[in-house]
Amino acid sequence: MKIAVCLKQVPTRDWQPRLDEAKSWIREQDATFEMNEPDAYALEEGLRLKEKHGGEVVVCSLGPSRVAQVLREALARGADRAIHVQLDAAGAGGHNDAFVVAAALADAMQSEQFDLVLTGLQSDDQGFGQTGVILAERLGLPHATIVMDVQVAPPNVRVKRELEGGWFQWVSMPLPAVLTIQSGINQLRYATLKGIIAAKKKDIKAVTPAALAAPKASIAALYAPEKTKKTQLIEGPPAAAAKELVRRLRDEARVI
Repeated sequence: MKIAVCLKQVPTRDWQPRLDEAKSWIREQDATFEMNEPDAYALEEGLRLKEKHGGEVVVCSLGPSRVAQVLREALARGADRAIHVQLDAAGAGGHNDAFVVAAALADAMQSEQFDLVLTGLQSDDQGFGQTGVILAERLGLPHATIVMDVQVAPPNVRVKRELEGGWFQWVSMPLPAVLTIQSGINQLRYATLKGIIAAKKKDIKAVTPAALAAPKASIAALYAPEKTKKTQLIEGPPAAAAKELVRRLRDEARVI
């Protein structure tokens, strides 16, 4: 089985975001980066399917030269090879939208003829959850989202989808297919010293998009969350303060 896993490099969670001058994206030159956590679960699921059914896992990512960091990390965890779609220029708003990313990845993956394409449900930095869905459309493949379990029985794949309100749905579809994996579907593995050494010998194929699709969305503005509430101190004797507190809870907050 030939499995592709799409990865995204995102700012680390403990980095305090700083906005650029246009207030349309972050100052990437000040940021530190890591593998998108939902994509890490997709990678783990791909590795487990390979261990069960055989074949290879190919990791794919789009972005500037720093993206090679997450590709090497994925190779150290057990992926067989990597495809780096090199793209330094950002679209409107200082970043590439899901349509641009999916189109570029699809063009790079067309000739590979993958049996299964996995992505994380969404990215930690934007969280739109659209790249995997658009990628399926660009590849002309069936897809399922919010996948909690994957059962491969060629020529079909059966998946468990998470719905609202605690409900689940089982869906069967023909291979090849695209699946967006829900975080928590499995227990993540980490790179071993042996894996890190082996990753240095694995191939990262660099490709350049022939032409970029026009973006369909852009970020108009970003701003840091503003604190609108503040602590109020009720002074005076305890009995009077308690009476005033009750009044405010009843008349102003309307919680009693």
